[in-house]
Amino acid sequence: MAKSLIEELPRIVSEGRREAAQILERLSSGTQIGLQTNELVLPSKDVSGLFKGSTPQIPNAFTMAGGNGEWMNRLIYGDNLLAMQALLAGDAQTGLPSLRGKVDLIYIDPPFDSKADYRTKISLPGTDIQQKPTVIEQFAYADTWEEGTISYLKMICPRLILMKELLSDKGNILVHIDWHVASYVKLLMDDIWGKENFKNEIIWHYQTFQGQVRSYFPRKHDNIFFYSKSSSSTFHLLKDNNAEETIDFTRWNEFLNENNEITGAYYPETDSRFKGYYNRFIKENHRKPGPNDVILRIEGNTIDSVWDIKAVDPKNKEERVGYATQKPEALLERVLNACSNPGDLVCDFFGGSGTTAAVAERLGRRWITCDIGKPASLVMRKRFIDQEVKPFLYQSIGDYQKEAFRNNKRYKHVGDLSQVVLGLYGALPFTLEQTNDRNFGYIKGTRTLVMVDSPNRLTTAATIRKAVEAKASLLGGDWEKVVVLGWNFAFDISQAIQKYENSNVEVLVIPPDLLDKLAKKGYKKLIDDKSVRFSSLQYLVAKPLVVKQNGDQDEIDVELENYVLLSPDNIPLDDKDKEKLQQVLERDPLSLIEYWSIDPDYDGVTFRSTWQDYRENMENDNDPLHCVYKTRLRVPHKAQRKVCIKAVDVFGFESQVIKEV
Repeated sequence: MAKSLIEELPRIVSEGRREAAQILERLSSGTQIGLQTNELVLPSKDVSGLFKGSTPQIPNAFTMAGGNGEWMNRLIYGDNLLAMQALLAGDAQTGLPSLRGKVDLIYIDPPFDSKADYRTKISLPGTDIQQKPTVIEQFAYADTWEEGTISYLKMICPRLILMKELLSDKGNILVHIDWHVASYVKLLMDDIWGKENFKNEIIWHYQTFQGQVRSYFPRKHDNIFFYSKSSSSTFHLLKDNNAEETIDFTRWNEFLNENNEITGAYYPETDSRFKGYYNRFIKENHRKPGPNDVILRIEGNTIDSVWDIKAVDPKNKEERVGYATQKPEALLERVLNACSNPGDLVCDFFGGSGTTAAVAERLGRRWITCDIGKPASLVMRKRFIDQEVKPFLYQSIGDYQKEAFRNNKRYKHVGDLSQVVLGLYGALPFTLEQTNDRNFGYIKGTRTLVMVDSPNRLTTAATIRKAVEAKASLLGGDWEKVVVLGWNFAFDISQAIQKYENSNVEVLVIPPDLLDKLAKKGYKKLIDDKSVRFSSLQYLVAKPLVVKQNGDQDEIDVELENYVLLSPDNIPLDDKDKEKLQQVLERDPLSLIEYWSIDPDYDGVTFRSTWQDYRENMENDNDPLHCVYKTRLRVPHKAQRKVCIKAVDVFGFESQVIKEV
């Protein structure tokens, strides 16, 4: 008989503590996960197809917190467990010290419904399609809900422990949850943070239409658990602005009769506050109050633990950003005003639509936000640019070291995945006597080496370098070509491929639905019907730059020419949506560009995004489904420069092209 959740809780906590302890131990041993900077974003969205400013100069762009360096806020794409490890370790490349004990407020709004639809609706000219989660997201969601609430608690427990390591002594954490898992998460919080540090269970009562229900009361609230790190945590008691509840002893003449005499009918004889303010007025002004003097005004009620705040109105175009679980800014304003101070560092490790970071920016707080979903990362980046926030870093996890596949029961029947992928590509594995690296194989009868990357890793420039080195050294090194098969790709992969173009290396994409095909059809069936196709990466095409010198400035015309997407078969879509996508590819390929940006003075290391355009930016073309594809940059004159153009498509795939002037 299966154990109940209550019986399982001790094991869940024990395993969560063990996992967190192992992570912290690895940090002290020098085995660390780094952050890879995809963009230094200097918000400057297109408004007319013309960038009129000069390239902003950020001194010591990667000398951040601490010392005399300049702090930069961060949007991180990737698993928050890995992101927190990177933040705890510090980041030498970007000058970020360890944030252990440096975070002042953590608010998280993790997913809390195992039946949630994680697909993303994408609107394209003339049609809508539904994108399935990426391979990395599939693993994350499968891990989170495979055993229902038990899996969810296994996911959240080590993360809560790492959050405690990040929080400062004056810090607070607020965990936003609902009835699905609230009671169990409360038990975890009590154990990790201590019951003595529990402040409130906040009830957020929202007003949305649910329809009629017959067997229970409509569920119209979420739970927010509020804990502090210590007894000296930051907290500000808040008042509401309810005018009807204002205690307003405003004018002295309200307490006088027609003869200018105080009367019992008007004078609040039993109100000690009034008497105190009356006496203080006399002491401070050396006279009694006159007919029009204000002596006391107490506005609003003290805000308690039940918050009536409306959910985001779907028709509110100013606040709504098109993200299903978006929380209202008014909710986060209350959290930040009560539990932090201006200048504090606020973190949200389930960033979603970016509301926490957006409000933190507006209220003068520093921020870090993170999400494993590509759609969320796209939404947040555009939202921050729309808001014209201060320059921020868009980063990803540099190396996915967590091999979740090996522990994922959902795919146990698949066996050694690298061997499976090699077979489907038509390659043979090496024997253990030849090499103990199971990711390598070869094409029989040729001198072609094949390398398979992990589904929980980003294929990066380092991966390509490893493959090229193996081509030169593995089993004598007499290989003519090496093929790299990857699932997920870093933003600069096309640049890495160009770097090694003379090394005869080819990079191909493993179909993102391969795991589901294996589960449904099995390995032998896929081998027999030859239905698995590996395709090349997508790429961006830009027209030759047109440069005109005008005094001490250069005018550079940048124009996109084409976008070539990998085969629709290798996009996580249903068959009917693949057909729709193919039609869009044929008639309007540039409409797949979700976001593009330009660094007019690329140094080959850091992409400084100084101009951006994206769908839904209608300040230039009044067209929510297309970007503008041409712009003119005016920048300080240089005899030589590299212009780097980066694009992100609607599925989150990134491409870049470099033009030299």
